[in-house]
Amino acid sequence: MKQIVFLIIIFFLNLISFAQNDIDEIVVRRVADYILEHGELGFKDINTGKIYKSTKEVPDGAQLRFLNPFGEWHYTNGVLNMALINLSNLMGDKKYADYAASHIAFGMDNYKYFQARYNKEKDGPHYMFPFGQLWTMRELDDCGAMGASMMDVYEFVKRKDYKEYIENAAKHITERQERLDDGTLVRTFPYKMTLWADDLYMSVPFLARMGKFSGDKKYWDDAILQIKNFSKYLWDENKELYWHCYYSDLKRNGVAHWGRCNGWVMMAKVHLLNFLPENYPGREEVIKDLERQILGIAKYQSKEGLWHQLLDKEDSYLESSCTAMFVYSIARAVNQGWIDKRYASIAIKGWEGLKAHKIQLDGQVKDICVGTGIEDNLVFYYERPARLNEKHGLGAVIDAGIEIIKLKKTLNQK
Repeated sequence: MKQIVFLIIIFFLNLISFAQNDIDEIVVRRVADYILEHGELGFKDINTGKIYKSTKEVPDGAQLRFLNPFGEWHYTNGVLNMALINLSNLMGDKKYADYAASHIAFGMDNYKYFQARYNKEKDGPHYMFPFGQLWTMRELDDCGAMGASMMDVYEFVKRKDYKEYIENAAKHITERQERLDDGTLVRTFPYKMTLWADDLYMSVPFLARMGKFSGDKKYWDDAILQIKNFSKYLWDENKELYWHCYYSDLKRNGVAHWGRCNGWVMMAKVHLLNFLPENYPGREEVIKDLERQILGIAKYQSKEGLWHQLLDKEDSYLESSCTAMFVYSIARAVNQGWIDKRYASIAIKGWEGLKAHKIQLDGQVKDICVGTGIEDNLVFYYERPARLNEKHGLGAVIDAGIEIIKLKKTLNQK
């Protein structure tokens, strides 16, 4: 009799587990479907109100804007493209990968119109030149994440101009981007040779893919070097978190343990591990670095399962993008066997917090911090607006849901 009761309990626990996975799938699809439904690719003439699908139809003198932010050529769009392709692979639903491919094609098919105007009207306002980052390519923001997403698209859409763009982005990152004497990638602004934690993601996911794309191991070696050096300059041993920046001229860090920059760092490590071959020199060090960071941020998780805008400041708001980045990274690491499955509960609690407090029924996501520069006062970070459906977090939310679905299946099977 006891055995029968035990089997009945197990049966119902399995039913509950399957039902929860169904709910997770619905939630992730709603986030992605909202983007597809509201992400029409095209332009609008602000003077006439006329909408154009392509610059081939545009008359001279038109003042064009994107129909919506999902059409832009921006690193956040790259993150989103990669996540949609991951979702397509998980669900077996081609529409998500097709949207990512359409976005890449939209940029590559239309940028030359604006490039020609830029060459004639350089003194005009920046918003007159959509896709400007595509051809100016001055910083890692301009090409790292978008280049990585183009490589993912290139897996199923082979175009010569895509390959040329990828190779140009690789040349920029490896040869033209500013570096410290030890090879660490830095920015030229707001102060020359400033190290931003964000830039680990703006470089490493591209380098990770480029190693496979080109067959040249130098890209993997460079990615490993960046992770090692970023940790050297930005890791706070006392708080077990990353600082947002390091000023090479002052030889000191900034003041903030900003949530999303810590998320960018963690996701960069995961992207590299996704592509590094087993037993590759330095791979185990990256895993140890990842595990150390996971244990660090785990100490700052709120009772809701979420993380704060400033990770070590409980009076800062609970922020969605860093939470999603941590959930994705931890769940992925457990799923791949890089870290022990006992860490899974951190990711699951984080995902349940997102579902309960941040992801709306229509698939929009609340409380995503807007784009954020570096400042040497915490008030700046406290006061950064948190917006609905802000692009800086949507790709990470989709990726988090994907890995949680896999994780729950894995744990249920075990």
